[in-house]
Amino acid sequence: MSAVPPQVLAVDLGTSGMKLALVGHDGRVVGWESEPVELSILPGGGAEQVPQDWWLAFGRCADRLAASSPEHFAAVTTVCCSTQGEGTIAVDAAGEPLTNCILWMDMRGAPNLRRHFGGRPAINGLSAARHARWIRVTGGAPSPTGKDPAAHMLWVRDELPEVYERTAVFLNVLDYLNLKLTGRVVATADSILTSWVTDNRDPRRIRYDAALVAGSGIDAAKLPGIVACTDVIGTLTPDAAAHLGLPESVVVVAGAIDNTAAAVGAGTIAHGDCHLYLGTSSWIAGHVPAKKTDVLHGIASIPCALPDRYLMTALQATAGGNLNWLRDNVVGPGDPLVAADVRGEFFTLADRILPGVPAGSNGVLYTPWIFGERVPVDDHALRAGLFNVSLHNTRGDLLRAVFEGIALNTRWMLGPVNRFLSRPVDALRLVGGGARSASWTQILADVLGVPVHRVEDPVAANARGAGLIGAIGTGAITADDVPGLVRVADVHEPDPAVRGVYDEAYGTFIELHRRLAPLYRRLAWRA
Repeated sequence: MSAVPPQVLAVDLGTSGMKLALVGHDGRVVGWESEPVELSILPGGGAEQVPQDWWLAFGRCADRLAASSPEHFAAVTTVCCSTQGEGTIAVDAAGEPLTNCILWMDMRGAPNLRRHFGGRPAINGLSAARHARWIRVTGGAPSPTGKDPAAHMLWVRDELPEVYERTAVFLNVLDYLNLKLTGRVVATADSILTSWVTDNRDPRRIRYDAALVAGSGIDAAKLPGIVACTDVIGTLTPDAAAHLGLPESVVVVAGAIDNTAAAVGAGTIAHGDCHLYLGTSSWIAGHVPAKKTDVLHGIASIPCALPDRYLMTALQATAGGNLNWLRDNVVGPGDPLVAADVRGEFFTLADRILPGVPAGSNGVLYTPWIFGERVPVDDHALRAGLFNVSLHNTRGDLLRAVFEGIALNTRWMLGPVNRFLSRPVDALRLVGGGARSASWTQILADVLGVPVHRVEDPVAANARGAGLIGAIGTGAITADDVPGLVRVADVHEPDPAVRGVYDEAYGTFIELHRRLAPLYRRLAWRA
């Protein structure tokens, strides 16, 4: 018998790619493999990925993980996935995708959403009466930007009618991976949320609401059954077992979408404890005991991985995605930052540059709305910009301004979050790829004015969360064990010497939004 304790093969499938880890029941990440997945940005606000690309990357990462950590890989007893949320795949009766995945960034369904759910009086172009029921029953409402499955499915129905007719079920990203693993068609309580057809008033019994389903415009038969995130949904199919190099006896726990899994992986289980995730997008989230909605700012407490509570989530559209744009379109091929990114050392090199630039980036300010915004304003027309650039500014100023701009955007969101929780957030745990930068962590602490605690292996937070959800699902641990299984690497305290600089920058940031939002709406047809 192997001396290695049982392992969870934990998946973190984000917009940037597939990440795979071996997670013990003690929360330790033993092995780690990753592979990028291509993102297609299409005219008219489209954003897609190919589901087969995920599955192939899954298999290749598993092969490398088995080679690099053979004893721990041989001890895998459970698979549990965490994935990007709010994606939509039309799947036929044989379980094959009829479309690429329409991603959480995709806005093409916004007109279809308005046509189907319009009415007077209206809120954000959608019927106020429908809004009232959505808020009361689900805790939220469809985004008028079209960036969720409620709009995606209507877009398929209206623009691809032949595909819609052949669609047996619409699945989110997580649900599709679980179908590939087990052959079972299910949605989790959190993956189904943004279809806006579920009754979420009892976290222990998330179920479809007949009136919301009937009014959704989507055939009820095309919606999957709902399970809890911690449910065991089956064992590996023969094909999945062969693809991953694992026994068919390995069990699959339903898992969770990324923000739900990250909350577990950050160890922020207690009421009001919050984490900040910095990836392609970003969010502040924390568990709370009751369903609640801030309609004005787009913050809600939603079903999550733990069936006795909710997760307050405030989502910002693009964080690290701004850095990807800067790398790919501004610094250009051959630049040290690009070479560093290829080697996985982007933040290492950035940490050499950023400390040499003073707080405030020598007057340069960046607004990070490169693909619209979600919280605290839901406005797809907003766009990014570098402001106050002069001949005296350097590439270091521009780079730091981008990091600071994302931090200022997070401060903008923190105000409504504090009001939602009825108490100020006095510290944040930091996870996600952006947490690899010590300089960015310090910028966040300085801009937000609260201590920022970096979790060990911050890139592995989603995978760790999936691993711990898998362990909860199989009964190896309980949710109460989680805080003791997640370790903090370091704490960054705010520097009072730069507070005034960032207070002034924040005031300018808010003024830029106030003045430019109408202009961006006028220019939106060009985007």
